[in-house]
Amino acid sequence: MTLALDAAAQDLLFREARTANTFTDEPVSDEQVQAIYDLVKYAPTAFNQQPLRVVLVRSTEGRERLVQHMADGNKAKTSSAPLVAILAADNEFHEELPAQLPSFPQAAELFFTERPVREASAHFNGALQAAYFIVGIRAAGLAAGPMTGYNAEGINKEFFADGNHSVLAVVNIGKPGADAWYPRSPRLAYDEVVTTV
Repeated sequence: MTLALDAAAQDLLFREARTANTFTDEPVSDEQVQAIYDLVKYAPTAFNQQPLRVVLVRSTEGRERLVQHMADGNKAKTSSAPLVAILAADNEFHEELPAQLPSFPQAAELFFTERPVREASAHFNGALQAAYFIVGIRAAGLAAGPMTGYNAEGINKEFFADGNHSVLAVVNIGKPGADAWYPRSPRLAYDEVVTTV
Protein backbone atom coordinates (compact mmCIF):
# COMPACT_ATOMS: atom_id res chain seq x y z
CA MET A 1 0.00 0.00 0.00
CA THR A 2 1.26 3.47 -0.81
CA LEU A 3 0.76 6.68 1.09
CA ALA A 4 -1.60 9.37 -0.20
CA LEU A 5 1.11 12.01 0.27
CA ASP A 6 3.46 12.21 -2.71
CA ALA A 7 7.10 11.16 -2.31
CA ALA A 8 8.46 14.73 -2.45
CA ALA A 9 6.19 15.81 0.40
CA GLN A 10 7.12 12.69 2.39
CA ASP A 11 10.79 13.60 1.96
CA LEU A 12 10.21 17.25 2.90
CA LEU A 13 8.28 16.45 6.05
CA PHE A 14 10.02 13.27 7.23
CA ARG A 15 12.67 11.33 5.30
CA GLU A 16 14.98 14.24 4.44
CA ALA A 17 14.05 16.41 7.43
CA ARG A 18 16.51 16.65 10.28
CA THR A 19 17.29 18.96 13.15
CA ALA A 20 19.12 21.97 11.76
CA ASN A 21 22.14 23.26 13.67
CA THR A 22 23.07 26.22 11.47
CA PHE A 23 20.97 28.72 9.55
CA THR A 24 21.38 31.37 6.89
CA ASP A 25 20.68 35.02 7.69
CA GLU A 26 17.43 34.99 5.69
CA PRO A 27 14.67 36.26 7.99
CA VAL A 28 11.53 34.35 8.90
CA SER A 29 8.47 36.58 8.59
CA ASP A 30 5.41 36.81 10.80
CA GLU A 31 3.40 35.82 7.72
CA GLN A 32 5.35 32.56 7.44
CA VAL A 33 4.76 31.77 11.11
CA GLN A 34 1.06 32.55 10.79
CA ALA A 35 0.80 30.28 7.75
CA ILE A 36 2.47 27.50 9.77
CA TYR A 37 0.06 27.96 12.65
CA ASP A 38 -2.96 28.24 10.36
CA LEU A 39 -2.08 24.81 8.97
CA VAL A 40 -1.17 22.93 12.14
CA LYS A 41 -3.98 24.28 14.34
CA TYR A 42 -6.28 21.66 12.78
CA ALA A 43 -4.27 18.67 14.04
CA PRO A 44 -6.01 16.54 16.69
CA THR A 45 -5.71 16.79 20.45
CA ALA A 46 -7.77 15.29 23.30
CA PHE A 47 -11.04 17.18 23.79
CA ASN A 48 -9.82 19.62 21.12
CA GLN A 49 -7.82 21.31 23.85
CA GLN A 50 -5.26 23.75 22.52
CA PRO A 51 -2.70 24.35 25.27
CA LEU A 52 0.23 25.28 22.99
CA ARG A 53 1.47 28.84 23.38
CA VAL A 54 4.28 30.24 21.22
CA VAL A 55 6.63 33.08 22.11
CA LEU A 56 8.56 34.36 19.09
CA VAL A 57 11.93 35.69 20.19
CA ARG A 58 13.00 38.36 17.72
CA SER A 59 14.56 41.20 19.71
CA THR A 60 18.18 41.31 20.84
CA GLU A 61 17.01 41.80 24.41
CA GLY A 62 14.67 38.81 24.20
CA ARG A 63 17.39 36.68 22.67
CA GLU A 64 19.80 37.56 25.49
CA ARG A 65 17.16 36.71 28.09
CA LEU A 66 16.64 33.31 26.47
CA VAL A 67 20.23 32.37 25.70
CA GLN A 68 21.28 32.67 29.34
CA HIS A 69 18.99 29.71 30.11
CA MET A 70 20.15 27.49 27.23
CA ALA A 71 22.63 24.65 27.69
CA ASP A 72 26.15 25.60 26.62
CA GLY A 73 25.93 23.49 23.45
CA ASN A 74 22.77 25.32 22.37
CA LYS A 75 23.75 28.92 23.11
CA ALA A 76 25.57 29.76 19.87
CA LYS A 77 22.92 28.37 17.54
CA THR A 78 20.11 30.00 19.54
CA SER A 79 21.99 33.30 19.36
CA SER A 80 22.39 33.12 15.58
CA ALA A 81 19.13 31.56 14.30
CA PRO A 82 16.91 33.97 12.33
CA LEU A 83 13.96 33.19 14.61
CA VAL A 84 13.57 31.32 17.87
CA ALA A 85 10.23 30.07 19.19
CA ILE A 86 9.59 29.10 22.78
CA LEU A 87 6.86 26.47 22.77
CA ALA A 88 4.97 26.20 26.04
CA ALA A 89 1.89 24.56 27.51
CA ASP A 90 -0.83 26.74 29.03
CA ASN A 91 -1.83 24.92 32.22
CA GLU A 92 -5.05 26.94 32.38
CA PHE A 93 -6.22 25.79 28.91
CA HIS A 94 -9.46 24.56 30.44
CA GLU A 95 -10.78 28.13 30.67
CA GLU A 96 -11.17 28.16 26.89
CA LEU A 97 -12.30 24.56 26.55
CA PRO A 98 -16.09 25.20 26.48
CA ALA A 99 -15.62 27.36 23.37
CA GLN A 100 -13.23 24.85 21.78
CA LEU A 101 -15.48 21.88 22.46
CA PRO A 102 -19.06 23.19 22.12
CA SER A 103 -20.39 19.65 21.75
CA PHE A 104 -19.25 18.90 25.33
CA PRO A 105 -19.03 22.25 27.18
CA GLN A 106 -19.01 20.62 30.60
CA ALA A 107 -15.73 18.75 29.88
CA ALA A 108 -13.63 21.39 31.65
CA GLU A 109 -15.51 21.12 34.92
CA LEU A 110 -15.84 17.33 34.74
CA PHE A 111 -12.20 16.50 33.98
CA PHE A 112 -9.89 19.46 34.53
CA THR A 113 -10.70 21.12 37.85
CA GLU A 114 -7.51 19.83 39.52
CA ARG A 115 -4.24 21.52 38.60
CA PRO A 116 -2.09 18.32 38.42
CA VAL A 117 -4.57 16.76 35.97
CA ARG A 118 -4.55 19.93 33.85
CA GLU A 119 -0.74 20.11 33.85
CA ALA A 120 -0.41 16.49 32.71
CA SER A 121 -2.98 16.99 29.96
CA ALA A 122 -1.52 20.35 28.90
CA HIS A 123 1.97 18.84 28.72
CA PHE A 124 0.88 15.84 26.64
CA ASN A 125 -1.38 17.72 24.25
CA GLY A 126 0.98 20.70 24.08
CA ALA A 127 3.77 18.29 23.12
CA LEU A 128 1.54 16.90 20.36
CA GLN A 129 0.95 20.43 19.11
CA ALA A 130 4.68 21.19 19.32
CA ALA A 131 5.38 18.19 17.09
CA TYR A 132 2.74 19.37 14.61
CA PHE A 133 4.33 22.83 14.71
CA ILE A 134 7.73 21.36 13.77
CA VAL A 135 6.16 19.47 10.86
CA GLY A 136 4.49 22.75 9.84
CA ILE A 137 7.85 24.52 9.84
CA ARG A 138 9.11 21.86 7.42
CA ALA A 139 5.96 22.21 5.29
CA ALA A 140 6.81 25.92 4.95
CA GLY A 141 10.17 24.98 3.43
CA LEU A 142 12.05 26.00 6.55
CA ALA A 143 14.27 24.02 8.89
CA ALA A 144 13.62 23.48 12.57
CA GLY A 145 16.14 23.01 15.34
CA PRO A 146 14.08 21.82 18.33
CA MET A 147 15.91 21.67 21.65
CA THR A 148 15.20 20.61 25.22
CA GLY A 149 18.69 21.48 26.48
CA TYR A 150 17.85 24.42 28.72
CA ASN A 151 16.99 25.41 32.27
CA ALA A 152 13.21 25.01 32.18
CA GLU A 153 12.66 26.71 35.52
CA GLY A 154 14.69 29.69 34.34
CA ILE A 155 12.78 30.02 31.06
CA ASN A 156 9.44 29.66 32.84
CA LYS A 157 10.33 32.45 35.28
CA GLU A 158 11.83 34.65 32.56
CA PHE A 159 9.04 34.39 30.01
CA PHE A 160 6.01 33.07 31.91
CA ALA A 161 6.02 34.89 35.22
CA ASP A 162 2.33 34.12 35.82
CA GLY A 163 3.25 30.53 36.73
CA ASN A 164 0.57 29.15 34.41
CA HIS A 165 2.81 28.05 31.53
CA SER A 166 5.46 25.35 31.19
CA VAL A 167 8.12 25.40 28.48
CA LEU A 168 8.06 22.32 26.24
CA ALA A 169 10.80 23.08 23.71
CA VAL A 170 12.83 25.86 22.19
CA VAL A 171 12.92 25.76 18.40
CA ASN A 172 15.38 27.58 16.14
CA ILE A 173 13.76 28.33 12.77
CA GLY A 174 15.13 29.39 9.39
CA LYS A 175 16.70 28.30 6.14
CA PRO A 176 19.43 25.73 6.77
CA GLY A 177 22.99 27.05 6.69
CA ALA A 178 26.32 25.44 5.90
CA ASP A 179 26.85 22.01 7.46
CA ALA A 180 23.41 22.24 9.07
CA TRP A 181 22.90 18.51 9.51
CA TYR A 182 24.53 15.84 11.58
CA PRO A 183 24.59 12.41 9.91
CA ARG A 184 21.25 10.62 10.01
CA SER A 185 20.99 8.48 13.15
CA PRO A 186 19.49 4.98 13.00
CA ARG A 187 15.77 4.37 13.49
CA LEU A 188 14.07 1.35 14.99
CA ALA A 189 12.65 -1.12 12.49
CA TYR A 190 8.92 -1.68 12.10
CA ASP A 191 8.98 -5.06 13.84
CA GLU A 192 10.87 -3.56 16.80
CA VAL A 193 8.07 -1.07 17.39
CA VAL A 194 4.84 -2.64 16.19
CA THR A 195 3.22 -5.73 17.68
CA THR A 196 -0.13 -7.29 16.92
CA VAL A 197 -2.30 -8.88 19.57
